[in-house]
Amino acid sequence: MNDLKFRENDHAVRPAKSFALDRSNGKLMGVCSGIARYFGIDATWVRLGFVAGALLGFGSFILIYLAIALIAD
Repeated sequence: MNDLKFRENDHAVRPAKSFALDRSNGKLMGVCSGIARYFGIDATWVRLGFVAGALLGFGSFILIYLAIALIAD
């Protein structure tokens, strides 16, 4: 038998950070602002990164953006 007890204050039970879309601060679906909040950076940099990736990656970042928007939350 496993005698492992879960305590309410046990930090090992819950992850320290979790990703979620930030719809209140987001422009389109909240993906970029959610990523920015997760990493603690400004959302403008993440948005510029997605635009640059979409232009330089022949639209592949658009598919990544839509996948994150559909899977997250």
